[in-house]
Amino acid sequence: MISREDFIFTIGYDGDRAIVDGKAKREYGKLGTMELAEEGLYRAAFSSALYSKNEAEMKEFIDFFNIKAGTTFKTAEEVRRLFGVNEFEISRTLVL
Repeated sequence: MISREDFIFTIGYDGDRAIVDGKAKREYGKLGTMELAEEGLYRAAFSSALYSKNEAEMKEFIDFFNIKAGTTFKTAEEVRRLFGVNEFEISRTLVL
């Protein structure tokens, strides 16, 4: 399993390796889910909530996102499709 920071800033995959946005990771990697959302980093915030596996945190993010985006998402699966975030068993990363 890769670290939280690597997961939330993964921008793609090359085989079994996650490609990570190093600049964003350095700048925003220590922020919590809602701090990321307040910065407008919605995909990263969603990934953070997904990584935490905390239903209350996910609900808080979805409610916040719905207000900001004018959407009516109810489940993490709906938001997952919007942002194209998937969980894979990855053990290696490439930070760009």
